[in-house]
Amino acid sequence: MTLRRYPLLAAAFLVLLAACGSQPEPETAAEPATPVEETVEAPAETPATEAPAAEEPVAAVVPPPAPIPAPKAAPAPAPKKAAPAGPPVVVMTTNKGVIKIELFPDKAPKTVANFLAYVDDKFYDGTIFHRVMPNFMIQGGGFTGDMAEKNTRAPIDNESKNGESNVRGSIAMARTGDPHSATAQFFVNHVNNRMLDFGGQGANQWGYAVFGRVTEGMDVVDAIALVSTGNKGPYQNVPVENVVIESVRRAN
Repeated sequence: MTLRRYPLLAAAFLVLLAACGSQPEPETAAEPATPVEETVEAPAETPATEAPAAEEPVAAVVPPPAPIPAPKAAPAPAPKKAAPAGPPVVVMTTNKGVIKIELFPDKAPKTVANFLAYVDDKFYDGTIFHRVMPNFMIQGGGFTGDMAEKNTRAPIDNESKNGESNVRGSIAMARTGDPHSATAQFFVNHVNNRMLDFGGQGANQWGYAVFGRVTEGMDVVDAIALVSTGNKGPYQNVPVENVVIESVRRAN
């Protein structure tokens, strides 16, 4: 038998060979199991569990904290100055009541110092208001209850030209006709007595030095000014019943 006799059979055999030979080609093209491109794409399928290197805190990039300087010692507070005590005040206790008096050391320094020296010595304890004239003044500080005059310190300079006036409630130094003869006796003005103020340096013009004022107890001053008075020996306007200064003490 020759191929020439069987042309159709030969053609069929050739087609069969061609079909069998074409099957392996797809397998050959699919041989690379994992292309390189697929390996690169794999991290995109699963989110990375580690932060990118740029996001990690890098000790070399952040400078170490600077050492904290030791706190400076706070300066010692300046010592507090004692608050000014204010003008001196004395409390005069009488058998008619209490009189509180503020003194003026800035206006009458010598007079105030002199008065306080008598106060500190308790000189006025047991003395009386020995001259009382209503609508004028009440005077005391030099006599005991039996009208015996007490020994005093040396006289002081007259400080009447200090700008203070003999008005109601002011306290001033009593004196003789000599302008600079005041020692321990004082008076409290019951009314305004400006005619007693400094008027010049003539013998009758010096006036009487105001060195303080009553701050409490003008009702006591008024009560003393209204007591009955009379004469005792050479002295006039003496209370019939003693008005006693029991004590004079500093209040500050």
